[in-house]
Amino acid sequence: MASSAPGGFDRTMAFLQNFLRLEASGGLLLMAAAAVALVVANSPLAATYNAFLSLPFEVRLGTLGLAKPLLLWINDGLMAVFFLLVGMELKREALEGHLSSFRKAALPAFAAAGGMLVPALCFAALNYRDPSAITGWAIPAATDIAFALGILALLGNRVPPVLKAFLLSIAIIDDLGAIMIIAVFYTAKLSATALLVAGVLIAGLATLNRLGVTRPAAYFLLGVPLWIAVLKSGVHATLAGVLLAWFIPMQARNDAPGAASPLRDLEHALHPWVAFGVLPVFAFANAGVPVLGLSLTDLLHPVPLGIAAGLFVGKQVGIMLMSWVAVRLGLATLSEGLRWPQMYGVALLCGVGFTMSLFVASLAYDADVAHAGLERLGILAGSALSGCVGYLVLRAVPAQAPQAGEPPPD
Repeated sequence: MASSAPGGFDRTMAFLQNFLRLEASGGLLLMAAAAVALVVANSPLAATYNAFLSLPFEVRLGTLGLAKPLLLWINDGLMAVFFLLVGMELKREALEGHLSSFRKAALPAFAAAGGMLVPALCFAALNYRDPSAITGWAIPAATDIAFALGILALLGNRVPPVLKAFLLSIAIIDDLGAIMIIAVFYTAKLSATALLVAGVLIAGLATLNRLGVTRPAAYFLLGVPLWIAVLKSGVHATLAGVLLAWFIPMQARNDAPGAASPLRDLEHALHPWVAFGVLPVFAFANAGVPVLGLSLTDLLHPVPLGIAAGLFVGKQVGIMLMSWVAVRLGLATLSEGLRWPQMYGVALLCGVGFTMSLFVASLAYDADVAHAGLERLGILAGSALSGCVGYLVLRAVPAQAPQAGEPPPD
């Protein structure tokens, strides 16, 4: 691996720092896009905003064609690019990053598991009587990396790199969990023909990888029809991005340690487009919630209340509880420089579910008029509360030299 060569550790750390800076600045832009969407959706421009997102857009080649409103092109098409990046991040972290060994991955893995399970239980506890509402149980289970790191960026040097890496690891495992949930629970009626075509294309990607092909264009040549096949199969189209990512080689064959990495280079090239293009566009298209006509009764509806409670209460309880249990049982250890009060602040920030929560909500309540807008209200409320309180907690934690292995409170 590149990180084992002289200077490899420095290159890996430089890449991580670059990633965090870009993710953080992208998170600030994401906040701005969400704020603009809220303003527009509650202004005289609301009708224009909705009409714009409903614009029909069609791509046709002979008798084959795809016709969708603009909103679905954003949610199914642009977000496939986002999931391609997520897939590459997962692969890189699993091979040579913070998830490359059990010792490194144990604490964030336990934290992420708790941070997905308890929020889902919070939502289910409030909505189990409503068969249509309960389908949104996974909405509060996800963490928005960009938003959370954007908030951390506001704290400057008060946040040590180890804390940012811990948050990044939790969020990446969260993303993996969300991908699995989407694949298993939010899949429509399956098309055997489309799945067969997708299988053939996946076999082609595996062959390219096996032959040591490093040019991304060769993988995209199969990746685009794979996206169409997955879209037509009934499995959500964005999963094609994750599948494509896992076949892009981490290292070129017969390359010396430290040589250029096809996956890392593509990730580096794609990241600005996602951070400054895909995610802000998605936020603008999905965060426009009409709030002027809403009442306290709407906010206390079981759907938004369950989502907000899952994000704000469930995330912090699940992450802290599972982390404490893992450390107490000796299954995981605190990294040097990581303290429990800081971890609590990160647990709160993980309640900022925004992008992934909005995406899961679009799948859970697709064409569900009864809950239209309520799920986004809960996501915005829970994410805003988590972000604000998490920021205040981390700002209040003294920026002093931490004591390694500080025991958790009894």
